[in-house]
Amino acid sequence: MSAEEEENATELKIGDEFLKAKCLMNCEVALILEHKYEQLQQMSEDPLNQVSQVFEKSLQYVKRFSRYKNPDAVRQVREILSRYQLAEFELCVLGNLCPETVEEAIAMVPSIKTKGRAHDDEAIEKMLNDLSLIKKFE
Repeated sequence: MSAEEEENATELKIGDEFLKAKCLMNCEVALILEHKYEQLQQMSEDPLNQVSQVFEKSLQYVKRFSRYKNPDAVRQVREILSRYQLAEFELCVLGNLCPETVEEAIAMVPSIKTKGRAHDDEAIEKMLNDLSLIKKFE
């Protein structure tokens, strides 16, 4: 992205470094941090010795705001959202916030509705229905 171009997430103008970056949903971060927490507890006789306050707070945050708890559900969410050729940050916003309606999804991630992309209201509705099924059966 040149210096003259202004960043605008609604049009997916966020800079190459962000378009290529791998993003994680809160539920994915929670799984990673929980695994690391278990490793630290096993390595130390005093588990509180090995875990920093920042680590603890981060783990609490992602667990609190994770919409999906089951590792299989987390994997399914990423698989479903990946089918729609979303940018990583779009995938994570939708996976984290779980909009219930097409209007909510577009309000949260306006770039999914930009010109030239194949996301009509029906496709977005199907994506949201697929996500709600995962949540329902988790």
